[in-house]
Amino acid sequence: MSVPAALSTRSGKYLLRRATADDLGPIVELLAADQLGATRESAAELEPYRRTFEAIDADPAHLLLVAATPGGQVVATMQLTFIPGLARRGALRAQIEAVRVHKQHRSHGLGREIFEWAIAESRGRGCTLVQLTTDKNAPPRTASTTGSASRPRTRATNSGSDHRLRWRGDATQAQVSAAPAARPGPRPVATARRRPLGHRPGPPRRPDT
Repeated sequence: MSVPAALSTRSGKYLLRRATADDLGPIVELLAADQLGATRESAAELEPYRRTFEAIDADPAHLLLVAATPGGQVVATMQLTFIPGLARRGALRAQIEAVRVHKQHRSHGLGREIFEWAIAESRGRGCTLVQLTTDKNAPPRTASTTGSASRPRTRATNSGSDHRLRWRGDATQAQVSAAPAARPGPRPVATARRRPLGHRPGPPRRPDT
């Protein structure tokens, strides 16, 4: 897979493509349009973002993506990074972050389509693991854009694949295994489990007498 890519949702069609310098304003507006971003992002001064964009755009290990309507309006963004590591016998992993969807285009499957594309692209590049990073202060409704915002559940992206989504409490990081399933079957469902930060198990319960 590669970009540009056509995405189809219940509300219409979108074009997923690499971001350009002209997209910086809409991207930063998307980043600022949530509870956390409103306190740390600003589209009024783009120079800091422009310098970082140039570094991202020049590095083939990074993909800064936008989804646009047929009229060219940027309504979603995501950064996909490919990270080599010695763990898992020198495996390559992908990291998904900074996923935002415009409020008028949520709940129609656009976020899910973007995630499906990202996981398929990662598999095509030989990644064995896909990581989704979230802010530890993010409210539950913003922790996932793959489906209903209030449900800690996401549908796996490809039939016949075993995508296991698990939360690491301290790192607030979701991981989706890209290992192929042993045999084809119905689309599996992966369940996210969240543990409170700093959680420590209490003493064992005494049996009832």
